[in-house]
Amino acid sequence: MSVSTLLDKTVAIARRDLLTAVRYRTGFLLGGAGAITELAAFYYLSRAVGPNFRPEGEQYFCFLVVGTGFYTFLLMGVHAFLQTVQEAQRTGTLEVLMTTSTSPPVLVFLSAISAFTANTFTLAFYLAAGLALFGAPFQPNVGAAVAVFLLSVVVAGALGLLAAALQLAIQKGSALVWALGSVWFLTGTMFPVSTLPKPLRYVSELIPVTHCLDGMRLALLEGAPWSAVVQKLVILGLFGAVLVPSSLLVFSWTLRRARLQGTLSFY
Repeated sequence: MSVSTLLDKTVAIARRDLLTAVRYRTGFLLGGAGAITELAAFYYLSRAVGPNFRPEGEQYFCFLVVGTGFYTFLLMGVHAFLQTVQEAQRTGTLEVLMTTSTSPPVLVFLSAISAFTANTFTLAFYLAAGLALFGAPFQPNVGAAVAVFLLSVVVAGALGLLAAALQLAIQKGSALVWALGSVWFLTGTMFPVSTLPKPLRYVSELIPVTHCLDGMRLALLEGAPWSAVVQKLVILGLFGAVLVPSSLLVFSWTLRRARLQGTLSFY
């Protein structure tokens, strides 16, 4: 597939999703109100904990804002891939879509990318609201933050494709999303990983989201130089190098198996 064709298809899908979103404008207002409410809750939680609690040397409110915002973004990104397959199964269009000239992994990716875009705006609003309304002292290294963000999106996309493959195989792709949502306490989302027992700290190192959050905090809150962020970038790059080809192989295999067994549209 040529780059121009891929861009044309991306624009077409984005236009479709934008038109759908415009019909539900109230959702944007409710989402914004929910984000402000959550930030207020975290602000008063940080005040209740007190200024002496400074995880990794940062104000607790800042730690919470980046952790919860970016963790939610990644989890919703994984869910976008699963939702793409589930909606196509419910509407009975999955079999037709899988027979088009666009390869199935690319088709799922294109359908999920608009959700990633919407979630990116939500994340930006969440972080900006935390800064503007509650005075969170961000000191960003923008370049490093963008690098961490892009590698994190690659990792989330690979995990999302695995969730889509699981949906095709056993109609339980939500199990992977649930598992990722259940291990939040191991990723440093709301408190530092260093407070965990040593065995759990080892487990947390095996979860890519842990390194996503660590890298983003280094880049956004500490304004760390590239030399300090490069270790996290290398780790995320290794996760991506393993997960991307693995997820493509697993998705292709489960798709072929579902076609042979006639279970492609089961949900």
